Amino acid sequence: MSADERAQMVEWQLRRRGIGDERVLAAMGRVPRELFVPPQVRDAAYADAALPIGVEQTISQPYMVALIGEQLALQGGERVLDVGTGSGYQAAVLAELAAEVHTIERIPELADLARANLAAAGYGDRVRLHVGDGTLGAPESAPFAAIAVAAAALEAPPALYDQLELRGRLVVPVGGSGGQWLEVVVRTPEGPAVLRTVPCRFVPLVAGR
Repeated sequence: MSADERAQMVEWQLRRRGIGDERVLAAMGRVPRELFVPPQVRDAAYADAALPIGVEQTISQPYMVALIGEQLALQGGERVLDVGTGSGYQAAVLAELAAEVHTIERIPELADLARANLAAAGYGDRVRLHVGDGTLGAPESAPFAAIAVAAAALEAPPALYDQLELRGRLVVPVGGSGGQWLEVVVRTPEGPAVLRTVPCRFVPLVAGR
């Protein structure tokens, strides 16, 4: 049934809502989202909603995962960084879209959960998981062609921008309790080029271990 639910999610929640990147749609259709949610909410794995995963964190709504993937504009050969691993779902989707995926999680308990989820879904060898402060990125593995952030910051973290390749893209929710927007920040020779896209709602990006 999960394959059917994934197909319906791709058609109704993604394609009909404007996600047009066929690589992203195919990736969303391949990753078993049910393996990245807690057992008690597994029946709602393909609902059009964010779901709780414990320790006051969530797995993002499928549409937002797909939108972030689309805005990264990946072609398949890139090294990417996923900030805020959570349950590991976004990292798994990125593993379908890029050649090398690094992901960083601040909460050790969630990092352990994500590691187990990624292994169960067949992505254990395709995603390198780091435990640490996501606002600082993963400088030892930089530069990145693309960086996805799954938590909201008041502004795009400078350390993440600094770890982008030239023309690389940082996709990050920006804002606070008064509202958030998904921003796409492109590194250019002249400095950051910022595109504000759609309203969104994410848990706060927290610095520190």
